[in-house]
Amino acid sequence: MSLKELEDLPENTLLSIDTILSKLKVDSQELIPAIAQQYDTGEVLMMAYMNEASIRETLKTEQVCYWSRSRQTYWRKGESSGHLQKLVSMSFDCDGDCILLQVDQIGAACHTNRRNCFFFEVKEDQVIINSSPQES
Repeated sequence: MSLKELEDLPENTLLSIDTILSKLKVDSQELIPAIAQQYDTGEVLMMAYMNEASIRETLKTEQVCYWSRSRQTYWRKGESSGHLQKLVSMSFDCDGDCILLQVDQIGAACHTNRRNCFFFEVKEDQVIINSSPQES
């Protein structure tokens, strides 16, 4: 089963979270990419991975929780830095292979202490670093 089966449902149809989670396309580690976007400006902040447990925790606590592939553990955004991500909304794309998190980002989203993780910008045939780390 996939989300394709649900495409023709009319607006305002209610589905259980279990229905959607059971149809997500996850990788071999049961992970799905999640994009964090500032809810009021549209700024794309970062991309990380989630699994079913981190999705459920995020929905329950309204504080974004990811799965750290490098540390092999849950990563509650801001628990050590104080740079929290408060969940505003969560959406799943039509293919069920990506999550969009609308968040209220407190402080830097990137571990480099930059506002967002996308600071390597391509300009013609070069790459420029387009921001500096924020003051702590």
